[in-house]
Amino acid sequence: MLHRTFSKITRDFTKRQVMDGTDFLLGGIASMGATVFTNPLEVVKTRMQLQGELASKGTYVRPYRSVSDAFVTIVKNDGFLALQKGLTPSLCFQFIINAVRLGVYNTALENGLTRDADGKQSIWKSAFWGGTGGFVGSALASPFFMLRTHLQSKATAQIAVGFQHKHTGLLSALREIFQKYGVKGLYRGVAVTMPRAMLGSGGQLAGFGYTKDMLTRNPLYPGQSERIVSVLSGIAAGTVMAVTMTPPDVVATRLYNQGIDGSGKGIYYSGVIDCFVKILRTEGVAGLYKGFWPHYVRIGPHSMLVLMFYDELKSVRRNYYSRQAKL
Repeated sequence: MLHRTFSKITRDFTKRQVMDGTDFLLGGIASMGATVFTNPLEVVKTRMQLQGELASKGTYVRPYRSVSDAFVTIVKNDGFLALQKGLTPSLCFQFIINAVRLGVYNTALENGLTRDADGKQSIWKSAFWGGTGGFVGSALASPFFMLRTHLQSKATAQIAVGFQHKHTGLLSALREIFQKYGVKGLYRGVAVTMPRAMLGSGGQLAGFGYTKDMLTRNPLYPGQSERIVSVLSGIAAGTVMAVTMTPPDVVATRLYNQGIDGSGKGIYYSGVIDCFVKILRTEGVAGLYKGFWPHYVRIGPHSMLVLMFYDELKSVRRNYYSRQAKL
């Protein structure tokens, strides 16, 4: 009897450890699946954030006038495949950041660290754990954010915006930057991408967790499915994320994409504060929200797909362990 009890405790502990580990893996896989669908909007967002850089309104050419116009312009000038520029570093970036942030958040969620004493989902605790995961994940994934920006901004001369880097792909870009500027060069701009991810991730996961908890406690209709709850919660999370994340996202795009002089310093901005101030001074508050609509249109589906895929993958995992327990 004692032996069976000890074996069960050991088995349950081992299963919990494996599940905690797979939380990170499932988060990364879910985000990669979503990125394949939403990367074209990321390309459009990057181009719109860079057009009119450090120029006052009405003084520059706008090759991308709206989200729909940007799609047409890119396909017309660069071809259909240009909408998937930077896909490889995007997949790497999304896998790393989401493996960490969703893994950290879900571990906290399943251990009751995101709930108040009354058992309800806490917005502030959810934001803390989501933000912490995003902060750490973005630091690790920062080089891929920069390379994604470089590749997505690259275009033919007629529609080029921002500084044009000459990279031909992910590996060549990594090699070139590392040879010229070392590890420091690969992490240029990390000071803004960490708070960017902390705000976005905290807002997204707090919005998702709170909405999911509310809809679970107060169903919209009898027999409400888990999938509908995940979709609606993802939409709410995406809205919160787009509003909080766009200004630091613009700053991050500008810092990552700017050219570098012979001494390794940025040719436009010396750092986060300098970039923020220069954008406000020359482009106004609207400059910090350039690319908001493609960002919003992308973030909504992306958040919905990532979190929906994540819930589905966790459901598959639960079913697998349930079947194993019956054997």
